[in-house]
Amino acid sequence: MKACVRDTALALAAASTAVSLTTCGSGAGSTSGPGSTRKISVLLPDSTTARWETQDGPLLEQRIRQLCGGCTTERANAEGDVAIQQEQMDSSIANGVDAIVLTAVDARAMGAWVGKAAAAHIPVIAYDRLAEGPISGYVSFDGQEIGRLQGRALLTAMGAKAHGGRIVMMNGDPGDPNALAFKQGALSELRGKVTIAKEYDTPRWSMEAANRNMSGAVSALGAGNIDGVYSANDSLAAGSIAALKADKVTPLPPVTGQDAELAAVRRIVSGDQYMTVYKPFGPEAAAGGAMAVAAARGQRLDGVATGRVKTRSGAEVPAVLLTPVPVVLATIKNTLVKDGVYTLEQICPPPLAGDCHKAGLT
Repeated sequence: MKACVRDTALALAAASTAVSLTTCGSGAGSTSGPGSTRKISVLLPDSTTARWETQDGPLLEQRIRQLCGGCTTERANAEGDVAIQQEQMDSSIANGVDAIVLTAVDARAMGAWVGKAAAAHIPVIAYDRLAEGPISGYVSFDGQEIGRLQGRALLTAMGAKAHGGRIVMMNGDPGDPNALAFKQGALSELRGKVTIAKEYDTPRWSMEAANRNMSGAVSALGAGNIDGVYSANDSLAAGSIAALKADKVTPLPPVTGQDAELAAVRRIVSGDQYMTVYKPFGPEAAAGGAMAVAAARGQRLDGVATGRVKTRSGAEVPAVLLTPVPVVLATIKNTLVKDGVYTLEQICPPPLAGDCHKAGLT
């Protein structure tokens, strides 16, 4: 699987180079002439999930600057509020940007605003989440495969209890189409093998909501009757684990995650969380930045895309779907450390020194 990620990254680099060698033409959303500055908006969904501000946002802006010296970016975060993101879209349209990179807070709610942008001849690249409306391109990871990786890992961690054990499913935001894909992928592995004793959808991917729901699950099921937790991402895992600890559930059941947040990696080292899913941010941002620059220049996106996806309306758009990588304790060094995402010093602060040594990390 790691080879697939490397191959995809090389393909993206080649595609991005091809884009960068093309001279700037007239932008789709601008009436300015050749050689003029291109303006690209990067609209992020929230700060709850650390990756948006620490990884995706900076990497997207960096890639756009690399590919187009005449491009400027403006970045905004909706802080989990649909109305704020709609206002940010309105502002981008009014400012006459040449392209918008959008990670939708709520894919359906943003559909009409994607339509507004299209009416103003501003292409929208859906980044990580498949927004509704007439998007021009899509960059993400295979959501169902992420769910399958999580489901398989949970069954492995549950051991003998993988047959008939009781789990709690902590799914993501029902307004995020990725959450449905993760759930579908996980259920394809879990259904018929374990009992789903409690299941929750988590609006806005809220850690606090996950914490409340897990406390409710413990109260309803009993502290000794939860054999595993399917958590759709690392924030939900953090909220769930905190609730399990507060309710004195020992030993902790295995808990899945996603996004390879540093706090989650440390929880894996300490034994609180079983796994996460690493989605290499560099290749995703490289593809998103290349699509945004091509779109801003009024160029076809097929030179960047590696395939096509069908939107809710039935239209097919150019897409890049990358390969996710599962991470457990034994593979931290050969994935996250090897790829330079985190150093061992970051993963192993003094309180975790003993756990890191035991795991062979130091």
